Amino acid sequence: MSVHKSLKHDAAELHVSGTARYIDDIPVPAGTLHLAFGTATIARGQVTSMDLADVVAADGVVRVWSADDLPTDCDCSPSIGDEPMLSKGSVHFMGQPLFLVAATSHLAARKAARLGKITYSEETPILTVDEAMAANSRFEDGPVVWTKGDAPTAIADAPHVVEDTFDLGGQEHFYLEGQAALVFPQEGGDLTVHSSTQHPTEIQHKVAHALHIPMHSVKVEVRRMGGGFGGKESQGNYLAVACAVVASALNKPAKMRYDRDDDMVITGKRHDFKISYRAGFDETGKLLGVDFSHLVRCGWSADLSLPVGDRAMLHADNAYNLPHARIESHRLKTNTQSNTAYRGFGGPQGIVGIERVMDHIAHVLGKDPLDVRKVNFYLPPGGEEQTTPYGQVIEDSVIHDLVDQLETSSDYAARKAAIADWNAKNPVIKKGIALTPVKFGISFTLTHLNQAGALVHVYQDGSIAMNHGGTEMGQGLFQKVAQVAASGFGVPVEMVRITATDTAKVPNTSATAASSGADLNGMAVKIACDTIRERMAEKLAELHQAAPEDVIFADGKVRIGGEEMPFAKAAEICYVNRVSLSSTGFYKTPKITWDRVNGTGRPFFYFAYGAACSEVAIDTLTGEYRILRADVLHDCGASLNPALDKGQIEGAFVQGAGWLTTEELVWDAKGRLRTHAPSTYKIPAASDMPEIFNVALYENENAEDTIYRSKAVGEPPFNHGISVWLALSDAIATCGSDYPSLDAPATPERVLMATSKLQT
Repeated sequence: MSVHKSLKHDAAELHVSGTARYIDDIPVPAGTLHLAFGTATIARGQVTSMDLADVVAADGVVRVWSADDLPTDCDCSPSIGDEPMLSKGSVHFMGQPLFLVAATSHLAARKAARLGKITYSEETPILTVDEAMAANSRFEDGPVVWTKGDAPTAIADAPHVVEDTFDLGGQEHFYLEGQAALVFPQEGGDLTVHSSTQHPTEIQHKVAHALHIPMHSVKVEVRRMGGGFGGKESQGNYLAVACAVVASALNKPAKMRYDRDDDMVITGKRHDFKISYRAGFDETGKLLGVDFSHLVRCGWSADLSLPVGDRAMLHADNAYNLPHARIESHRLKTNTQSNTAYRGFGGPQGIVGIERVMDHIAHVLGKDPLDVRKVNFYLPPGGEEQTTPYGQVIEDSVIHDLVDQLETSSDYAARKAAIADWNAKNPVIKKGIALTPVKFGISFTLTHLNQAGALVHVYQDGSIAMNHGGTEMGQGLFQKVAQVAASGFGVPVEMVRITATDTAKVPNTSATAASSGADLNGMAVKIACDTIRERMAEKLAELHQAAPEDVIFADGKVRIGGEEMPFAKAAEICYVNRVSLSSTGFYKTPKITWDRVNGTGRPFFYFAYGAACSEVAIDTLTGEYRILRADVLHDCGASLNPALDKGQIEGAFVQGAGWLTTEELVWDAKGRLRTHAPSTYKIPAASDMPEIFNVALYENENAEDTIYRSKAVGEPPFNHGISVWLALSDAIATCGSDYPSLDAPATPERVLMATSKLQT
């Protein structure tokens, strides 16, 4: 079979040669218009006047739109309809689009967009979660609270209690390809939309809604993205709708892309949190009760903040059994960019909270944090039934065995002893180490999104073409699903071609998100392939006077009894005998139920597990640090493609570490984003990689019936970066007796402040 093999990315040569085609590479005809937004220069207030005469008169400008010129409000929200494409007068964040320019070139549009003369009645913006709490500025009537047992009583009766509050920063997606869209008008008012989006159907829906046309009049095509990380799940709506409005009004192709500064100023980020906790525990470190408070900065509109907040709550247990728990979440409205989906979708924020608790408990008891973690792990299958704080029974925990393996392979005990010896001898350079686990739930928490469709064709020459609703953003989804199709027919993967994601071929798709791309689309493709193969087997068996089950598809051939023929010959025979060689496939995830209001049910089909051990060194005089070594063992089930999965794990680890160390978002008192370019926002570079970086896959088959018993890999390994943050905390802790209350991102400045505080 082609699955379970380490095959290269299907576009690897195109990527490294620079010939892979993205939106900005698509040839456009003469007369194509280029668009740019004119944006607000205050964070909160009302537009009192808007003089666009200089914009209209600028070189190359063809037409300018304000909100009053649009066919509708052109809502761009992915949720509650609170994001008109252009402000109708109210300003909610600095960078909000106020007017739209169509010009003959990208440069002309951008220059003209800066010429608007706008006056405001400025109001004091709400920028922080503390300000939002004080003003009761929120998206729900009050906090969401989920409980299990009686946490307040359990904590009050516990022998030991820890409590603290810390800040957890947001994160810019920093995809290599920025937001972009290109729309071609067709006859009869139809539109063809090329969008760099993770959610083609949402683009289709938003364009159709904006123009009051049916969805069948809008075709959205996505060949690939240059990265997404959740930032292209909803944020591309603005560009696609803007291009559609212009193309429809002027009957000309329209193209729009954000330059990096505009992209960072306009689009949302990972949600930053303020997390408070109070936990009670016994002498062994076993948790008896825990109470969490999440203050979530959502930004100016709802976007996807409510499900992001939910998923943070759903991961507040991580890999640990919490007998008594209370989790409170405030989704707060601020005058900043509308925060959105980001790899992990709130899960990492929830996991950071409980990992901080485990670390704090270990410090108070003077124990190895790994020992405290182990005593709280969920039990493996066959033990006493344990449930999450939301009531899902844990049936597939492999965390004990996985962590034991990593503890051995990383030589954790010996290295910890060596680090203690080093720290005793070196007053300036201090080292730290941490080994942290991950349990990550796989499924969309909005149940109806857990579905996928596919379309597969077998041609009479034996070549295979297929289409599905998933999008390729560099993660290798297309190659994995091609391997599934090749395995279904027993042919080499080279015989399979995946065409661009296209809403005219597979309708009503879900976003490629929640780590579900291969799970959902792979299964849909397999179902379509199985249908065609069964048709072929029935006809070939009839012609050879055999039973369908005796027809074997393998090694590029079809065997019937003692006879064999190339797959291409079998396809030709079936075609000549009028067998349908095309089929759709449809899959919906089983077993999942979820009551969001009460916080109970089974929101996840299964869990992915993993663990990481990171070692760091810090300079106590400057706060600078290095990641010396990282060892990761991750559970991908029966991996569809080990090479691609390892690549995802490596990238996720670095991105997760970047979130918690170097990537700092800074707004000034006026609400202006100051870290809006690579010069001021520091993503990890190649030099930030660990000097020693070992990544391995845990040998395991998924207990649930997923595609070839594999597990999702996109989001779970992002959480391995938490081990770096806690290793830094471990190093800082050597500088004094108190617990180092380290905020994130742990920039060198924050490391220095935490170190200095302990030394005084």
